[in-house]
Amino acid sequence: MEKTRFLIPNISCGHCVMTIQRELGEIEGVYKVEGDPGAKEITVQWEGPATLEKIKSTLKEINYPAAE
Repeated sequence: MEKTRFLIPNISCGHCVMTIQRELGEIEGVYKVEGDPGAKEITVQWEGPATLEKIKSTLKEINYPAAE
């Protein structure tokens, strides 16, 4: 299982984190999504068939792209 932290500049509140948790939670292989609106970060625990590219593309689709 992998654990990746993302900086998400568009996060402004807890509702943003809940949206990200709901959307990423629908990806098969994503086990846990935690967020910190103050730090504008999320942490995702995942394994296959989920991929880092799929997680990043989903974040972009829902208007919360990860900072590079």
